[in-house]
Amino acid sequence: MTGETTGAAAGLDAASLLRFATAGSVDDGKSTLVGRLLHDSKSVLADQLEAVEQASRNRGAESVDLALLTDGLRAEREQGITIDVAYRYFATPRRRFILADTPGHVQYTRNMVTGASTAELAVILVDARSGVVEQTRRHAAVAALLRVPHVVLAVNKMDLVDYAEPAFAAIAGEFAAYAASLGIPEVTAIPISALAGDNVVTPSATMDWYGGPTVLEHLETVPVTRDPSGDPARFPVQYVIRPQTAEHPDFRGYAGQIASGVLRVGERVVVQPSGLTSTIERIDALGQSVDVAWAPQSVTLTLADDLDISRGDLLAPVEGALTPSQDVTATVCHLHDRPLVPGARVLLKHATRTVKAVVKEIPSRLTLDDLSQHQDPGALAANDIGRVVIRTAEPLALDAYAASRSTGSFLLIDPADGATLTAGMSGEAFAGGTTGTSAPVAADDDGNGWDF
Repeated sequence: MTGETTGAAAGLDAASLLRFATAGSVDDGKSTLVGRLLHDSKSVLADQLEAVEQASRNRGAESVDLALLTDGLRAEREQGITIDVAYRYFATPRRRFILADTPGHVQYTRNMVTGASTAELAVILVDARSGVVEQTRRHAAVAALLRVPHVVLAVNKMDLVDYAEPAFAAIAGEFAAYAASLGIPEVTAIPISALAGDNVVTPSATMDWYGGPTVLEHLETVPVTRDPSGDPARFPVQYVIRPQTAEHPDFRGYAGQIASGVLRVGERVVVQPSGLTSTIERIDALGQSVDVAWAPQSVTLTLADDLDISRGDLLAPVEGALTPSQDVTATVCHLHDRPLVPGARVLLKHATRTVKAVVKEIPSRLTLDDLSQHQDPGALAANDIGRVVIRTAEPLALDAYAASRSTGSFLLIDPADGATLTAGMSGEAFAGGTTGTSAPVAADDDGNGWDF
């Protein structure tokens, strides 16, 4: 990496941001953990705490119910469960955080997928009395599916098992074995009591047998910055700048956010899917001309040649560029209540490009409990995860999701009302996953432009 990149990356690290998601079964104490984390890290405003104290008294609670800090919907408070993804922003002197508190019910699996899709770390709670249950395995599988780099196993309610080390060790060992079978690269197990505050922000005085970090300490120190030069450079064009002023009559710039990798002045790039090539002549970042830029910076590129480039095109170095294709095989999580069926006509949104597409086949549905494949399910219902084969009207340059979460993901959208139907991840879900083979779709003769 160049000196410019190294120095800038170090500056970014000083104010690093961690996106993380929490998940756990119902009544495992997830909302209480989040509330404790916010309260003990002094990230709760005085009026918020007063409102929670009043709500706790109204419910007849003997002490402040910290779960109410995150369960903001009326239905959530009435039922004592988390329904929707709740995002919380807080900071400590060492790091800034975006927290996605996701539901625990199986019918809200799609909500966890939404919250964990951009997370760099997942905190999965288990009840020390119950251990690893079906929903624990489901949440671990979703974290593995979404390639979340770091996983924390928070064994909660240790106060209800007398803070016994053997109880914690047995759960941690069982979960570690299951996580390894999923290919999760790293698991950190922490024994906690969210209600009492043990090992959440401050070390526990009753678990002196545990010598690891507290939850907050781990969140503050887990490495989240990477060397972007190791990733293939991808630049989806968001906007073409043509000021056409007297000062710049022929200026043509391409604005967007670098999705991955590093771009440099003088580098040869290819425009996908057209295949046209040129050289980066200038890079502007924050109003300054720079020689090098990296993900996730937003920049404007100027090329040496006047090419036909528009929103949705993707620029990549000639070396390491993808071959665009109209055939997409992917793992998807269906998000809509309306089932996804073979033959469905959809819009596929990848980065800044949206194209017409047809679902050709649904070869299998994944059973998250044991990772088995149910062949030829016929449809995917809400919360289902499965394999799909899609044919697009125009070629797309998709990375494998395992290689790039940003340019390996896509959305399927209903062309009639714009509703988001499905979240997709290009390539295999897990090692040994099933890949479907293309099947013909009946020709469409109504002249609406969906024949491809």
